[in-house]
Formats: sequence, C-alpha cells, structure tokens
Amino acid sequence: MKVEFYGHVRQYHNIKAEIDQNIQSVLESGQYVMGPILKKFEGELAAYHGAKFAIGLGNGTDAIWLALMALGVGPGDEVITHPNTFFATAEAIWIAGATAVFVDCEPKTKCIDPAKIEAAITPKTKAIIPVHLYGQCADMPAIHAIAKKHKLFVIEDNAQGIGARGANFKIGELSDASTTSFIIQKNLGTFGDSGALITNNADMDAKVRKLRNHGSNARNVHSFGFNSRLDDIHAGILSAKLKHIDAWNDLRRKWAARYTAGLKGSKNVDLPTELPGYRHVFHLYVIEVNKPELRDQLVDFLVKNNIDAKTHYSIAIHQQAGYPWGKGARTVGSVPNAERNAATCISLPMFPELTEDEVDYVISKVKEWDRQTP
Repeated sequence: MKVEFYGHVRQYHNIKAEIDQNIQSVLESGQYVMGPILKKFEGELAAYHGAKFAIGLGNGTDAIWLALMALGVGPGDEVITHPNTFFATAEAIWIAGATAVFVDCEPKTKCIDPAKIEAAITPKTKAIIPVHLYGQCADMPAIHAIAKKHKLFVIEDNAQGIGARGANFKIGELSDASTTSFIIQKNLGTFGDSGALITNNADMDAKVRKLRNHGSNARNVHSFGFNSRLDDIHAGILSAKLKHIDAWNDLRRKWAARYTAGLKGSKNVDLPTELPGYRHVFHLYVIEVNKPELRDQLVDFLVKNNIDAKTHYSIAIHQQAGYPWGKGARTVGSVPNAERNAATCISLPMFPELTEDEVDYVISKVKEWDRQTP
C-alpha cells in the first residue's frame, strides 16, 4: 500500500462539478481580478467566521504584514510570537519592519504559552501574534487579557485552523484580526496560493483593501500600496470548497481519533493533545518521538514503507542558518518546548479523503517501528 500525504486530486474529483461550474462562471464573466466572484466569496468567508469583513489577498503571509501595517506597526516596534511555527509568521513581522520577539510554546498544545508573554513585553511592544498551530487554538482568553492590560494589538495567525474553536471562544472573537492562507495544503485550499484577513474593524478593512490594490479604491487614484489580490478564479474554487469545510474537518477529526486510538501506548511516540471543549481541526496530525535522534529513523522507516511522512517544522526559526538575516529579533528566556517540538515532530498523512485501510496501515507501520526500537 502507498499512502500519500495530501489528497488534493481526490478532493477535486469528489466536488469536481461544483468547482468546474464556478471556474466556468468566472471565465464567462470576463472579470478575473477584483470581480464579483471575489466579492461573493469575501461575503461568504466573513459570514462563516461570524465577522463583518473578509479581504481576499495574495497569500497568508501578506495577510499578516498588511494587518500589522494597517495597525501602524513597523520599524522600532516589537511583535511577540513563538519560534516553532512556519517561517512566514516571523517573516511577516520583518516585512512590516518590526522586531520579532520569540517566547516558548506550551508543552502540550505547541501554541504560544501565555505565561511567557508578559516577560517579553517592553515599551516597544505593539502586538502579539498567536499561531493556531496544527489546527489547535491557542489560549485566546489569556492572550486577550494580557493584550488588554498592556494595550497591545492581537493578530491571530490562523493559516492552519479554519473551522477550529476554543472551549468558549471563536477564532477572531478576541483579536483585532485573524489571517489565513489558502495555499493548496491547507484545510481550505485552492489550486495555487492566496490568503485572507478577517476582521470586525472597519478602519482596518478599509486600509487593507487599499493597501492590497496599489493604494487604490478608485480608478487612477492611488496612495502607497502593494499588489496582493485574491483573483476571482481562486475565489470561485474556494467558494465551492467552503461549503464543505466543516464536513471535511469532521473527517480529519475522525482520522485523528483513529490514529490516537491505534497508537495509544506506543513507548517511543507522544501523541497530539486536544484540549477539553476545543475543536481541533487537525491541519496536521503531529506525533513526537521521545528522543530527537529517533526522528529521522522513523521518518525513513515510514517512507521506505510507502508512507509519505513529513516534518512540520523541523528547525525552529531562531535555530535556522543565518538567523536573523539582518533583521530585528530576540528570544526572551529559554524556549525548550519549542526546540523540542522542532527536533522531534513527525506529521503523519492527514486529509479528509483518507481511507480506513490507509490510516490503519500507517498505524501498523508506526507500531512495527515502535516495537523494534529500544
């Protein structure tokens, strides 16, 4: 058996008629950039999040730094996040001209540890960017309370958690904005790249809409801006897929539960945690080996057995070669949980269109490796 890491083609085949119809509608409209299909999708996306505004952008990275720019965060300012996330979280801070400040993550969820945030706050601190890593929500009530106390902005990096929620909060409810990515690998992904910013802040909405379109909201009238627009073909694809996102996330949760039940008791492997009352949407199903030196052994074993295992993210940002690349950065205190997560993580295949046989095959091979490894 061969188990792929992604199921993009299977997903397309399952709703091919819906996607093809939307693409054809865009092509026949003659309006491919900033057209009616984008406007329609932005309305659907805002409604899905229970928010007032959603702005389609070129990618998820742009969504973060455009949010920072709209809030006036830039050179001389500091933004707090954590280092065991995808590079784009810190990269967006640097693009905005600010300094990235890293603190540790929680040992179980791998999301930013609110208990570490206050020690990192200085007079230069302007914002916090929690990441809903792997599809599990960060502790937004605690982060919101800290931000309110210190008068800081909060931007949620929700590239991996669309459809997730906390025990008593929704994504975007306790922040100035949430951002997301629609690159094909995401739970809601298009056949290419794009992203969005979701907010209830009318001023941010107006500013980002201008910034994404060369500083313009009227023809031939410009201010300083950029080119970061979600085109209508991708908006049409995403509009078709958005109708299925909750059902697809339910399937991810089903396969995650099957992995967890099957791998429970493994002596060399720690399993992901879902906090009580939270809805984890398992963008990734990430296990951790109990010794860093075992990580490559298990990945190699799985790949040799036709299982496409990967690592997310195998080198913490502050440990990558060349860090910080001439940009402003500092780490506050030690970050052992983030470094351990980076050194021991393995992502097992996770997508809605998996089959029971595929999941069980992955379980059997992980257990086989576990039995033969001291």
